[in-house]
Amino acid sequence: MSNFYEKLINILKEEDNFIDENNDLIKNEVINATLKCDRKLIQLLIKDKQIKELFFHQIDEYLVFDSNKFIEYMDEKSFLDNSYTKFKNKIGLNIDNKFLNERGEVSLVWPYKDCVLEGGMNKEDKKRNEIFFNETLAQDEIDMLFDKKVLTNFKRYDTKGEHEVLELEKSDNLIIKGNNLLALHSLKEWIKKQGGVKLIYIDPPYNTDNDSFRYNDKFNHSTWLTFMKNRLEIARELLCDDGAIFVSCDDREQAYLKVLMDEIFEKENFVGQWNWFKSATPPNLSLKIKKNIEYILAYEKKKNNNRYKGVKKFSKSDDPFTKPQNSFKQLIFPPNSINFKINNKNIKKGTYGTEKYPNHLLNDVIVKNFKNENEAIFQNRFIWTQEKLNDELKKKTVVNCSKSIVLSYKKQNYLEEVPPNLIDNNVNVSTTEEGGKDLTAMFGEKVFDYPKPENLIKYIFEMTTKENDLILDFCLGSGTTVATAHKLNRQYIGIEQMDYIKNITVERIKKVIDGEHGGISKSINWGGGGSFVYCELMEFNEEAMKFIQKSENTEEIMKIWELMCKKYFLNYNLEINKFNENLDDFKTLSSDEQKKILCEMLNKNQLYVNFSEIDDSQFNISEKVKKLNKAFYGDHYHV
Repeated sequence: MSNFYEKLINILKEEDNFIDENNDLIKNEVINATLKCDRKLIQLLIKDKQIKELFFHQIDEYLVFDSNKFIEYMDEKSFLDNSYTKFKNKIGLNIDNKFLNERGEVSLVWPYKDCVLEGGMNKEDKKRNEIFFNETLAQDEIDMLFDKKVLTNFKRYDTKGEHEVLELEKSDNLIIKGNNLLALHSLKEWIKKQGGVKLIYIDPPYNTDNDSFRYNDKFNHSTWLTFMKNRLEIARELLCDDGAIFVSCDDREQAYLKVLMDEIFEKENFVGQWNWFKSATPPNLSLKIKKNIEYILAYEKKKNNNRYKGVKKFSKSDDPFTKPQNSFKQLIFPPNSINFKINNKNIKKGTYGTEKYPNHLLNDVIVKNFKNENEAIFQNRFIWTQEKLNDELKKKTVVNCSKSIVLSYKKQNYLEEVPPNLIDNNVNVSTTEEGGKDLTAMFGEKVFDYPKPENLIKYIFEMTTKENDLILDFCLGSGTTVATAHKLNRQYIGIEQMDYIKNITVERIKKVIDGEHGGISKSINWGGGGSFVYCELMEFNEEAMKFIQKSENTEEIMKIWELMCKKYFLNYNLEINKFNENLDDFKTLSSDEQKKILCEMLNKNQLYVNFSEIDDSQFNISEKVKKLNKAFYGDHYHV
């Protein structure tokens, strides 16, 4: 049998992807290829008669690969026993004695993003209409899961309101409702046409013990790692070569997330870890320590020499207050262009130079229409930015001047500092409390728990991107990422599965378009404008999932079961007749247990309608929607 081992190893080594720099077989790469039924692997295995007979079955004229048997063989302790490979220290995440990248499971359901109980909150504060059922699918249950899905319910929003979508543009901002893992796979072709995503920012669930929901009260560790792995893998594929990903987390999973991302993005592409001062008032819980820091892990797809932009600082050598008055340039404003008041006494009309009213007396000078962002009026030891001047103009009584006024000014030189690894108010980034206040002010009531503040996202964007770059957030929540991207003129794609996307996230961006003044709006003089397209993955079995979640008693659940048998796709191995024979036992279970069982009966490959089935009459898809989808997935954008 040793000859068989050697023969198999030598055959597998013919594929370059299966060997390392020392010409040793990389078992994990072989197993990954097996899970994907890789064509090259199959071609290698069937060319040898003995290997073919062991791992393949002949069914009529077809040859069927027994992938489970092959993986079991590869996992045998005796396999590669004498190989140098067994001495290698593979750094990875191990679950049930298998590395995570050897497991073909998919954690399908994404829970609430804001599902952490903190600081005096109770379960009544956190009630939800929906119940989520986290489900992990085995590889042999997946066939069409990652096929691109039909998009429907298209709407375009701009300053004139809501419009029918007649065509799609390459530059469109997108907000998509649906399962984020399936949406990401559906977006591959669209994003490829854009040249890839420049920056991905996500704020995923933190897998805490304090979440209050049934069935998604917490992810167990292996499930959390599985759903992160699935999403990070496709996320990496969507990045452009000089793109980066930033992921928020807390200390519960930070170490595991770092190891996982090291595997997916490779350790050498790790940029660093930012520590964000998230709260000045940490929760008053009976903990050994109080947590007011969260973490942001950053990786580049391919490590490059690009320098991230830090906070702007004045050059010390160019500080106007360290130089004599006569070294400053003189700026003469035309008549009636200056409104001013000094020491609460109105200035008489006339021409005044800085020699008569020196710098230390100009504390209250207000300059209107001062637009050059590289310049500043200075008074005593203060520099007023345009934002400060605008604020002062609103507060003070001013007098128009009929003649020219001469004021000292200095064009300032800025230095771009390297970003510090601590993100706090020293770099003008606020806390979750401020993010929550902004959102509450926008909607007139509390609508979301612990949203990230816009100036945190602005800080990240300005470090890593420029205008018109494509931003992606597939854990969208209240929409802080896309709201900030919209204001900063970045193109964006946001994905969210929860129903609040309609009445919170979309409504928030509509308010942004209308020129709302929250978040970063004042600091950048946001005046509104722009547009986005909203659409949804077209539901099928997902529709049945919602019916199940909203049912309240056994009677309603039984009606849903009857509907499932008539309309929806059930698991192929489900014995419906046998289940119906035991309905009396089923009815004795609690309603939550009944719901869970029905959810498990649905075929998860059919949660949403596959694009390949767009012409199937049972889905009743309009010609207009068909055209938009064919444009979206095709080689052109206009319909």
